[in-house]
Amino acid sequence: MTNTLTPLSAISPVDGRYRRATEPLAAYFSEQALIRHRAMVEVEYFIALCEIPLPQLARFPHDRYAPLRQIIADFSDEDALRVKAIEKETNHDVKAVEYFLKEAFDRLGTGAFSEFIHFGLTSQDVTNTAAPLCLKAAWENILKPGLESILEWMKAMAHEWRDVVMLARTHGQPASPTSMGKEIFVFADRLTGQLALTEHIPFAAKFGGATGNFNAHYAAYPEIDWIGFADRFVNRTLGLKRSAVTTQIEPYDHLGALFDNLKRINTILIDFCRDIWTYIAFDYFKQKIKAGEVGSSTMPNKVNPIDFENAEGNFGVANALFEHLSAKLPISRMQRDLTDSTVMRNIGVPIGHTLIGIKSVQRGCGKLILNATAIDNDLDNQWAVVAEGIQTILRREGYPKPYEALKALTRTHARIDRKTLAAFIDGLDLSQEIKRELKAITPKTYTGRYNY
Repeated sequence: MTNTLTPLSAISPVDGRYRRATEPLAAYFSEQALIRHRAMVEVEYFIALCEIPLPQLARFPHDRYAPLRQIIADFSDEDALRVKAIEKETNHDVKAVEYFLKEAFDRLGTGAFSEFIHFGLTSQDVTNTAAPLCLKAAWENILKPGLESILEWMKAMAHEWRDVVMLARTHGQPASPTSMGKEIFVFADRLTGQLALTEHIPFAAKFGGATGNFNAHYAAYPEIDWIGFADRFVNRTLGLKRSAVTTQIEPYDHLGALFDNLKRINTILIDFCRDIWTYIAFDYFKQKIKAGEVGSSTMPNKVNPIDFENAEGNFGVANALFEHLSAKLPISRMQRDLTDSTVMRNIGVPIGHTLIGIKSVQRGCGKLILNATAIDNDLDNQWAVVAEGIQTILRREGYPKPYEALKALTRTHARIDRKTLAAFIDGLDLSQEIKRELKAITPKTYTGRYNY
């Protein structure tokens, strides 16, 4: 086995088997991505200090801002490797970024100002802003669009299949008819609600020095409003929401809320996958066949619902990790312990499994072919489901013990069909007008109203 990391040598399937699906996340959750975002925070912080301006930075040439930002824009594999090389000496990841930037300042001829890189900061001021920046970008650019594409498919099919009446099942047993479109829209409505809730969860960041009180900042420049500065820097410059009162680290409460929300979204999609899987098992859906694909190693007839199974499995793994993250991260001993550091490095893993699941759902939905014949046949074989409507009208008419009469009919006949029900209705002591009303109820027409 080679020591080179490839999709075949990766330990995790997120970076191995499913690398093609998760590769876009490398720009947000890889070690290089974190280093780059840390460097970006440091550069923007330095520029913000120049804009106060601090007396010692008043002479910093503003035309050097663009070259500083270009360091981030051009951040390369070689740059990341240089940071890692420095880290081998410092044994500190954020300090390595600081030293890397000092080298860059020297090359730009601005080394005289380089001590104001990381000025008054603790490493978590940088990490607890860089990490939510990565997560926010991944959500906005990758996850959210993926979920919205599934939602749009659901809405489109909900309207296309609105009038496809089908047998419902409660407790797995035949129940009052519904429509395929309405049942798809149930998931669209749930997903819409959770996506809307997610929009209310801020991407929070900590920025306040070693224990959150700007001790070093106020010691050096007591006349400056560092709290106001930090609010402007985090909220406006970085586009995050600064957590005002913290210890050395971000409390992670909002992050926990986000992970819990993503867990609910994944749970909705698990529910969706299981229902679609069942409809495929009922033959309500056929699946488009891809040339060369094999459903079973021994049964050549098989076309398995593997996309929905794959999605369900990956959403489940993601939720287990989200559960740990949301439960663990808000807990830290006193002003800080290191347990959050190693855990935070794993936030890309459940995001990766979620993305795999999203792409599997997209792929599976794209293969579905509605089998109206099977749906109609199933419905036509279950005339007993209109018993609810018949006994309800009989209640309206004051007919004695209508529920019990329908119960006796439907539970003593092996099969209820149109003729059986017609004979039952003819034997009732009712007007011909009411009998016609009852006979007009069929599995195809007994559908109620769809609330969408």
